Amino acid sequence: MWPAPPHPLHRSSTPTLPGPLLSSFTRRPLPHRRRSSLQFSSSSSSPPSSLQFDPLTAAGRLLWGHSLPPGTLVSAARVAWSSVWHLMMRQLAPSSPSGSYSRPPSPFPIVPPSYLRSPAHLHLYAALPCPWAHRTLIVRALRSLESAVPFSLAAPGPDGSWQFLLPAAAATGAAGNLIPTADLANGRRTLRDVYESRPGGYRGRSTVPMLWDPDRRDVICNESYAIIEFFNAIGSGCGDLAPAHLRPEIENWNRIIHPKINNGVYRCGFAQSQEAYDAAAAELFSAMDEVEDHLSSSRFLCGEQLTLADVCLFTTLIRFDVVYNVLFRCTKKKLVEYPNLHGYAREIYQMPKVAETCDLPAIVEGYYGTLFPLNPGGIRPAMPAACERDSLSKPHNRGSISAA
Repeated sequence: MWPAPPHPLHRSSTPTLPGPLLSSFTRRPLPHRRRSSLQFSSSSSSPPSSLQFDPLTAAGRLLWGHSLPPGTLVSAARVAWSSVWHLMMRQLAPSSPSGSYSRPPSPFPIVPPSYLRSPAHLHLYAALPCPWAHRTLIVRALRSLESAVPFSLAAPGPDGSWQFLLPAAAATGAAGNLIPTADLANGRRTLRDVYESRPGGYRGRSTVPMLWDPDRRDVICNESYAIIEFFNAIGSGCGDLAPAHLRPEIENWNRIIHPKINNGVYRCGFAQSQEAYDAAAAELFSAMDEVEDHLSSSRFLCGEQLTLADVCLFTTLIRFDVVYNVLFRCTKKKLVEYPNLHGYAREIYQMPKVAETCDLPAIVEGYYGTLFPLNPGGIRPAMPAACERDSLSKPHNRGSISAA
């Protein structure tokens, strides 16, 4: 599930210079300066924003001139920031005493068997940035459940919680493209409001994906793998993604992929000690090497057929270079440095209906704009060329690979 802090982590606005300090600064006589040769356009009455008054820069120049701040201040700021960072990270990403990220269990981990017999009137809550929700959108599409299971797509709000568009703001995207929506099942403003509306209320984390029963007005399940197994069981398109003869092999791959890759990137990004990061990174790239080697002679994880294990791996791979390599410090290798994994990811991306579920700009916004403790400045990086749609659509040349 997509980790969401239970308490708002707002970015504070730029502080203003204290009154006495500002007044003393403005009373100081300014030395004579040669007239600047910069010419401003006649269409603008003010200088470029980079030349406008910055109170923080002014305060620093007043206190220390052009020198660096004194060591005592740097040390104090380091201790203060480290303490606040650890406090926020413990709320955002619970950890073990060693500093290793420990993903909280889903409070609604299974789809009750009764829904297999009568799957009507279900509603899926999902979000485009979240890899755990992404797998439900892919299986829903591949198994042709678009009409049977309508959805509402949330987007991250300023405080990191999942929010819905107001009905008047909900736009219509290009044909086939998924975009954030209003809450089409309950008319709520946030996903937390939906969770709290269930009988008995709710005090846990409000995560996606979540399968909702509109008749009972209750949560059915918010464990992603249980939802995709359920969608595969009730769907009909594309072929069975977990046929009986492949289930042992699928489970074997899941035991590698889930802890070491799907959750492994989070264990790197949310590590709160060097030892925890080192262990997570070693496991992640060892597993990536193992899968890379396997895919040199097998078209998909379980041979010639796409399975649920492939879907789960794909939603991590599609985010790897643009998010996990940078923001989560999974830096040993990029996806593009794994020729088999990279071609494999492109083949799945090019399958009918899959690309429409992949919104890389929304993924960038969701991670870099929301995970404040990992990206305090909120700066979004440029999209890697390999993550552009044109690059992802290049020939993958996987068709000639036969299963070993």
